[in-house]
Amino acid sequence: MRLRCTREAEVRRYLRDQPMVSTLKVLPSSVILLAGLAGLTSYAFAAEGDRPPNVVLIIADDMGWTDYGFMGHPRIHTPRLDRLASQSLVFRRGYVTSSLCSPSLASILTGRYPHQHKITSNDPPLPPGVDERAAPRDPEFLARRRAMIQVFDDMPALPRLLASKDYLSFQSGKWWGGSYQRGGFTHGMTHGEPDRGGRHGDAGLAIGRRGMKPVFLFIELAEVRKAPFFLWYAPMMPHQPHNPPERLLAHYRETAPSPAVAKYWAMCEWFDETCGELLDFLDAQKLAQDTLVIFLADNGWIQDPQAERSAPRSKQSPYDGGLRTPILVRWPGKVAAQICDTPVSAIDIAPTVLQAAGIERPAGLEGINLLDAKAVAGRPAIFGAVFTHNAVDIHDPASSLRSRWIVAGDWKLIAPDRRNTPDGVVELFDVGHDPGETRNLAGEHRQRVVDLMARLDAWWAAGPR
Repeated sequence: MRLRCTREAEVRRYLRDQPMVSTLKVLPSSVILLAGLAGLTSYAFAAEGDRPPNVVLIIADDMGWTDYGFMGHPRIHTPRLDRLASQSLVFRRGYVTSSLCSPSLASILTGRYPHQHKITSNDPPLPPGVDERAAPRDPEFLARRRAMIQVFDDMPALPRLLASKDYLSFQSGKWWGGSYQRGGFTHGMTHGEPDRGGRHGDAGLAIGRRGMKPVFLFIELAEVRKAPFFLWYAPMMPHQPHNPPERLLAHYRETAPSPAVAKYWAMCEWFDETCGELLDFLDAQKLAQDTLVIFLADNGWIQDPQAERSAPRSKQSPYDGGLRTPILVRWPGKVAAQICDTPVSAIDIAPTVLQAAGIERPAGLEGINLLDAKAVAGRPAIFGAVFTHNAVDIHDPASSLRSRWIVAGDWKLIAPDRRNTPDGVVELFDVGHDPGETRNLAGEHRQRVVDLMARLDAWWAAGPR
């Protein structure tokens, strides 16, 4: 039953009478969402004609840049995202800043590179003598995680910046930054306390796989309050566990090269279904016209054909298999549907949203407004870096560096860091003609390597802004 109400009291009564633990069977900590939604304080809103757009940010989790119908995959069915792409400005050569999910997500939220926001890794350093399995129960490791996520407390992230225009904001799905409140969200699903099992989403990870009700309730509440809203929809999909419903797995069992690949392909379609539910809900609530929808993946994925794990050039790698993602921008009546093959970056999302909302960007954002065609065409290069899974020193980003990379036109240079990648070699690829990065051209284009390395060094040397 879909809630249709006109008074906030009705929303509160619905939330009280329909706890999400019963509708979704999620972790008990999801009641934090209920308390937050039911206990709203008053806000002042702009006049109706001045209201900025709603913003819906959809983030896939571990999805290869080729693995969509609109990107040319011959087998994976993504009809809902294909439809979104047909309505969007499509950047087929989007890049995230890093191929690990925690630093990548932090960059999306803040518009800053990992060495600027200092979330370079998924986890803090392991204490001496403590292994990965024991770490979640180790007091010193938990203290290090708390110190790591404290950087979010005062970070000028999108939800905090949007609050100046009276946005309500909601976190669901993947979120490594502790409680949703640390990221500045007004509401959310993730409690994020390290000593209570919080790491990368806890209760929030139920979204998508177990339904969309929390997201729909939030949108309906924002409607009742006549507030613009910012939605972070980052379900852990198609991320492992690859456990799609049988009805979708049946689509691929006979055509995939292995059972493991069939499961991943089915997970991509399952994720697509949840995106369709969200987009259909916006349509049903007559909100699509007033909503800026942005889609990307937090990092890529190359499936090991024989197992449910990533291949070496996938996650935590400086190659396009880990870094590249399509970026879609839909804003009906404001943004024309078209395709752009100029490289763009995840750090461009925050400036784009702020510009659409009429908010001045804070100092230090290097990204551009993706809706400014001149700025997109005029930027000479984009940059990024890849770091160790566990940070070496959470206060010194360079200590965890594995490699840096630059993309300028069709050329991509990868420069390994000798401390953490001692056997690495400088690599140069013509990704326009060799998208699989199979042929290192560094020896044949020495001057181009010198030029790109100089630009990469200058970007890195500039440090935090």
